[in-house]
Amino acid sequence: MRLITEYKAALGALYPLAYRLTFRSTRELGRDDVVPPLEGLWWAEDMEAFTSRCDKDRWQWRLMLMTPEWITAADVDAVREGSAVRWEEFEGGLCVQTLHVGPYDAEGPVLERMHDEEIPSRGLERTGLHHEIYLGDPRRAAPERLRTVLRQPVRRLQP
Repeated sequence: MRLITEYKAALGALYPLAYRLTFRSTRELGRDDVVPPLEGLWWAEDMEAFTSRCDKDRWQWRLMLMTPEWITAADVDAVREGSAVRWEEFEGGLCVQTLHVGPYDAEGPVLERMHDEEIPSRGLERTGLHHEIYLGDPRRAAPERLRTVLRQPVRRLQP
């Protein structure tokens, strides 16, 4: 339950700041902007806990919303209002990805296949943190219609 409580608190801090940034971009910078899809980095000390979905309290995560290139750290500071949200650059790099359609808890087998079959068969190895992009609102979509981009950073193995 810790995961759900902390996740909701993070969303409660992230989205209001994102909307304030959007309004600032439009009103003060004269640039149209929208709040982009939510993204998350997910990991666990033991990836089995992550792919099996059995012990979510062992998961670690970071939620993110992309900002356009014209938004700066100073813009974020101007609308932060005491929020603990940080503004950081994120470099994704080479990855293997797939679109998962269905409930979040049904991602485990897809991730196992990606990690254990697809990545090695392409001469790659996992690096970095698992990355997800949520293409819909789970409050409005039925679980079987949720769409999530599942991304795993990789690097090429030396021949």
